[in-house]
This record gives sequence, C-alpha cells and structure tokens, in this order.
Amino acid sequence: MDDIKAIVERQREFFHTGATLDVKWRIAQLKRLRAAVKAHAGEMQEALAKDLGRSAVEAYLCDVLPIVFEIDETIRGLRRWARPECHYSGLACFPSMVTKVYKMPYGVTLIISPFNFPMLLTLGVLTASLAGGNTAVIKASSKSSASTAMLKRFIADLFPPEYVTLVDGGHDVADECLAQRFDKIFYTGSPAVGKHVLAEAAKHLTPVALELGGETGNWCVVRKDADLKDAARKIAFFKLCNAGQICININQVAVAEEVAEPFLKELEAAFTQQIGEKPVENNDYPWLITESAYDKCAALAEDYRDRIVYGGVGDRNTRRYAPTIIYPVSADEPIVQHELFNPLLPIVPYKDAEVEQMMDTIARREHPLAMYLFTRDLRWAKRTMQRQQYGGGCINEVCVHLMVKGVPFNGTGHSGMGAYHGEWGFREFTHPSTVLIGSNRFNLSLREHPYSGKVGERKLKILKLISN
Repeated sequence: MDDIKAIVERQREFFHTGATLDVKWRIAQLKRLRAAVKAHAGEMQEALAKDLGRSAVEAYLCDVLPIVFEIDETIRGLRRWARPECHYSGLACFPSMVTKVYKMPYGVTLIISPFNFPMLLTLGVLTASLAGGNTAVIKASSKSSASTAMLKRFIADLFPPEYVTLVDGGHDVADECLAQRFDKIFYTGSPAVGKHVLAEAAKHLTPVALELGGETGNWCVVRKDADLKDAARKIAFFKLCNAGQICININQVAVAEEVAEPFLKELEAAFTQQIGEKPVENNDYPWLITESAYDKCAALAEDYRDRIVYGGVGDRNTRRYAPTIIYPVSADEPIVQHELFNPLLPIVPYKDAEVEQMMDTIARREHPLAMYLFTRDLRWAKRTMQRQQYGGGCINEVCVHLMVKGVPFNGTGHSGMGAYHGEWGFREFTHPSTVLIGSNRFNLSLREHPYSGKVGERKLKILKLISN
C-alpha cells in the first residue's frame, strides 16, 4: 500500500510541474511509444503465445496492429483536438463576448487492463490517457502473467515512473490501487468487477470509464434472407478468435428457423475450413486463459451434451476447447442468460415473422457491448440498430467496427460507460473547462441592484426583450 501510495504521490507532483500540458511534448511521447511497440512487437507476440496460445499472425492482427493504428490516429489529430474552442458569449454576457473552452487533463489516471487482449487494452487506453496530458498507473492482469511481465519491462524502459508506471499482482493489488485517490479511472473487464470499481471510485468521487462485456452477452441475429455462407464464415472466424475470449464476441446466434439447418451446415463447414478437423490439435488455435476457465467451459458443454451438433471436445492439458455449436437452445435457457467468454456457441431458433419479438426479448435484457445483424433487408437492419441499446455493432459483418477510425468504442449499462478510440479517447481523458474572458469597458448595470422601482421595471423590460 505504501509503495502504490508513493507512486501516486510522485505522479501527482510530476503532473503539477505542468510538463504534460505541452501538446508537442505529448506527441513526442506518443511517437516514442509507437516506435517501441514496433521494435518490441516480437516480444509481444511471444508473450501472447505463452499466455493465450495466440499465433504470431493473430497476435499481430488483434493486438499489435490496432495499437499502432490507434497511436497514429492520435498523433495526427491531437493538435486539433487539444486546441481551445472559441465561443460567442451571447448578449446576456455583454460586453464580455468571448468564451474559451479548454481541454484540460484530469491528472493522475489509473488504467486496469484485462487478460484477453493485454497489449491492446493496456497500450490503447494508455495512448488516450497520455494524449489527454495525464500521467498513468497501470494495473495489468495477473492471469496473463507473461504479457504483464513483458509490459512491465517495456513501460519501465520507455517512461520514468513519475509519468507512467505498471504494477502487477492480483486482486489485492488492484484494491490497493483503488484505495488511492486518482483523478480518472479506466477499467476493462467484467460487469461484476466493474460494480466494485465504481463503488471504490465513489469514495473519492473519481470519474470512471468502464468497458464491460455485458451481463447477458452479445447477440447475433441471422434472418432468413441473409447470405448464410457469408454469415457463417464471419461468425466462425470471430468465434475462433482468441477462443471466444473477446468482450465484443458473439455470445449466441438467433437464427430464423426457416434456414436453421442450412445455416448450421454452413457454420460447421466454415469452422472446419478455418481450423481443421481437429481444432484442439491445431497450434494456431488459442487456449483458454486458466484451468478454471477451461473447466467452466467443459462443464457447461456437458450440461448441453445432448444438443451439441459440432465440437464438444477439449484437452485440459493444453486448455484448448473446440468451437462448439449447441442447437437448439431456447432464448430463456441459462446458457444465453450470461456472458460465456469461451468457444461455446448456442443457436437460438425463432420464426422470421416473429423477429420483432426476438429483438424485444434482447432489448429487455442487459445492454450488450455489441450487436450483429445478418440480413439483406438493410432498411430493417438500420431501423433496428437505431432502436436497440448496445455499445456498437455491425450489419452483415462482425467485430471490424472496432477498427474504424474517428468513431467511439463504448458500452452502455452493464456493458459499460464512457467511450474511447481516437478523439473520443482524448475526450474521455480530458474535461472541458469553460472560461469567459471579461471586459472592463462598456459594462452595463443591468445585472446590478437596484431591482425595484422604475429602474427595476426598465431592467425587466430589457431582459424580456433579450429573451425574445
């Protein structure tokens, strides 16, 4: 506790020197970060292989490349984002007609990152924090120990501890961090822990951003007019990615029963084509993060053994569990009432004519972080996306909304609060301060006493005139 308290105090002292306020200085730090990520990409890939069994290609595609893109976007836009806004004050403020809005850093920030994308969800959030002019204490996951160890060396070599520091350890260390007074907290993880983070932050009235998976998971809806081969190919790719351990991954698929059988055949074929007949023996296929995660996945599969139509096998020694299709599953069954975070994929049939009832069922549950629709009826899909509540999503695609520049990544309710990526990340890690620039000439006595008598009557007439 004393060590973490000392780290926070040193960072607060450094922040108060004003060194982080200079935008040129911030850009220089981001350029150093980008160069270091490129130089140490191989070490990142090795660490991800040790923790999650990720292949070099998947590690670069899903962790390293998005970090580089995020930093590039931030470097390009930071001067514009940080520029003070100039506003017309309005007649009510006459003669002080100029108001500025300054984008001010919060100060000392705490970033709590998860195990599933330990590089991206640490350094991507760090990019936003540094762009905002803050210092940062990072609490990385103890589950992804190789990645945390690599990041600890990486950060220590790159930045002084009074600017950026990474601490490792379990939940006890996280709680020690939360006991300190930070100026901003950014947490990525589960809704249950998100509630704990909010409760601890409330003790200091610290603003918090949360990126959560969603209590009841992310839905994918496949209508009867969808391109089934295309939908199956994309869904299979996404479910294989990181063995389903992705906050925006598909938790369950609702498919029109009129096309359920052909869809299942396409989905099985897509899995086989992409990962082979024996995915558990494929070294490109990631494993589950811990033995307990594997055991939880295997036990849940056993509960639905009689409805497994594909997969359903695993190897506890390697912690690999095959992508597993479970069909049919009712929308009210336990397996679709919580986030899975594994390669199990329940398939929920519904009548296409009753798709609105299906969407209503989804809407009445906790808000997901992502939603995916597959249909040729784009008018219906766009209207539906504007009526549901969720973080983000795709129509006839999966996950790549995460890669779009200039747009926010966010959740709502049980899937989080706040937003980041690019300018949205800069906004998340700064607060707008409104400053009116006063004038000492042509000041009127309109706002001053007296408010009664003929003078008061004249003032009231003028105020009413202004309001028209």
